[in-house]
Amino acid sequence: MRKKTRTLLLAPLLALGLLLGFGAGPAHAAAWTSSDQWGTWNNGGYILYNNIWGSGAGTQTIWADSYRSWGVTANHPNTGGVKSYPNATRPINRQLGSLTSLNSTFAVTVPSAGAYATAYDIWANNHAYEIMLWMNRYGPVGPIGGQVATVTVGGHTWAVHRGSNGSNEVFSFVRQSNTSSGSVDIRAVLNWIRSQGWFGNVTVDTVQFGYEITSSSGGLNFTTRDFSVSYG
Repeated sequence: MRKKTRTLLLAPLLALGLLLGFGAGPAHAAAWTSSDQWGTWNNGGYILYNNIWGSGAGTQTIWADSYRSWGVTANHPNTGGVKSYPNATRPINRQLGSLTSLNSTFAVTVPSAGAYATAYDIWANNHAYEIMLWMNRYGPVGPIGGQVATVTVGGHTWAVHRGSNGSNEVFSFVRQSNTSSGSVDIRAVLNWIRSQGWFGNVTVDTVQFGYEITSSSGGLNFTTRDFSVSYG
């Protein structure tokens, strides 16, 4: 009888942990895992990165079945400053003016705890320009620079921030409401920036998608259920 009672009590606790995003990674054996700071894996023309780069970081393990299906369990302390950006990267290496399309779809499961942003990070002109598309965020996090516009482009309505991190110019498009899945016309966003005169016919280096994690104390799960980039 005691065993049964303990099991019944444990079930809601496990459900709460899954809801908040606590616990271990996938229940199956993933095709690739890494706890290395700079762990990388090539799959299907994409590169997955563990990418623990910020000061004061804790531990983080990335797992992947493919570039479409991957996630991390991160345990970073409740302090300020970005600790990591685990991501899947698609190399593009094309001039913006030569692209007839550049689109992406995504679907994620993220915790209701910690501090993070689920974001695209698009690099242009050999890292001279960084374009971030914030799809959802939680906790005390915010983009670089002040807001300079509100615009509906690429299938979403954004608050646009412009600033610099000291190494490159940063354009951050923060979605007005959180979403855990959808698609985005990246080419339309880049052409809008170009129409403002903020850059010219840049070379699009890479499109990255992942989780910019500031804190995830106790260990939180971030899961990418689907992700892809297409261009022509």
